[in-house]
Amino acid sequence: MDISKTVEEYFARHPEYHAELRKLRAIIRTTELTETIKWGIPTYTINNKNVVGIGAFKSYAGLWFFQGSFLKDEKGLLINAQEGKTKGMRQMRFESIEAIDEKIIRSYLLEAIENQKQGKEIKPEKKPLVIPDELKEQLSKDGKLSEAFDQLSLSKKRDYTEYIQEAKRPETKQNRLEKITPMILAGMGLNDKYK
Repeated sequence: MDISKTVEEYFARHPEYHAELRKLRAIIRTTELTETIKWGIPTYTINNKNVVGIGAFKSYAGLWFFQGSFLKDEKGLLINAQEGKTKGMRQMRFESIEAIDEKIIRSYLLEAIENQKQGKEIKPEKKPLVIPDELKEQLSKDGKLSEAFDQLSLSKKRDYTEYIQEAKRPETKQNRLEKITPMILAGMGLNDKYK
């Protein structure tokens, strides 16, 4: 999977929403936010804290506010794209350039900036690491694998355990275990190939 290294490269990959993306970017650039690329997507920060990102999807272009749950949303424009999963992030979607109201968007941006300056943010929950039985068994059989797994960061361990846990069938769990074993031995994270 190729990821964009510049905003222009990201826009070039989404010609269907080129005008909308450019307009959203122009509005954001009237604020004090700093433009950067994170995860291959245009992201805007203040004091190195993520405030808003812009993106193109199948049926819309949009903004997502990293701590959008703190916004008043008096116009009712914000959507929680992953109800029950996403706590802070909220999206604002646009299916056409005509739907982009600069004055309204700017007011949401200014509120989001002020919230970030005040330190309003939802901290991720610290969940205990639960190692699935299949992985536990493999780690107990293979000392090198166990040692390599122990050396991984907590987030990499969590990615691997969730990858196994998400599989429904025993065969899928076994296939996934076989796939990740060399990656763990190499000290890689599950998603390192996308960086």
